[in-house]
Amino acid sequence: MFINLLPARAPTRSGPQALWTRIGWAAAILLTLTTSAAAHGVATSDAGYIGEITGINLLPFVYLGAKHMFTGYDHILFLLGVIFFLYKMEHIGIYVSIFAIGHSTTMLLGVFFNWAISSYFIDAIIGLSVVYKALDNIGAFQRWFGFQPNTKAATLVFGLFHGLGLATKVLEYDISPDGLLPNLIAFNVGVEIGQLLALATILIVMGFWRRTRSFWKHAYTANVAMICAGFVLFGYQVVGLFVVP
Repeated sequence: MFINLLPARAPTRSGPQALWTRIGWAAAILLTLTTSAAAHGVATSDAGYIGEITGINLLPFVYLGAKHMFTGYDHILFLLGVIFFLYKMEHIGIYVSIFAIGHSTTMLLGVFFNWAISSYFIDAIIGLSVVYKALDNIGAFQRWFGFQPNTKAATLVFGLFHGLGLATKVLEYDISPDGLLPNLIAFNVGVEIGQLLALATILIVMGFWRRTRSFWKHAYTANVAMICAGFVLFGYQVVGLFVVP
């Protein structure tokens, strides 16, 4: 079932003020991406610690999973896009659950079966997932191509890719095979905790913003900024794919 969350015509602005507003939004997000880019990878201390321990270590992996999700700006941007126009907790729960099923499945299978895929390639697709969701939010597919993608199926597919991205990060830990499955489940539990914390933060901020007139005034611009951010993520990862040996 497709849920049309958009008004028949998205609110738009015109003139120099609108242009500078959109540039400001884009600049703010791009600055955030630039300053936080280094935080998304595996921290040297974390990788060293995980590389040295063996056996079942549930709490450390729960912590790492939560930390990775909470500092993963690409995952947070996608989640922001998913819930941007969702008001009912029932709908939020459905979409977040679909996303969680997707990324949990490929994260566990990817690490357990050692699916070594270039993190740059996967992260480039994750960047496109942000672009997709923002385009979907402004009704671009209907307006430009005359069709509406199945939003739940798309959330599941991109959740699968996000899970592969998580798997590549876990594989970078050089994790010990001793206690692998319990540790992976613990990491996934941490990911879900981090996702809930990030989602709660987003919902609190969005809740205040939605009560103001500026929400509908700037909602279109915010999604345009997310499109820009998604393309920056995509370009950043593509450059890494071909430049980094």
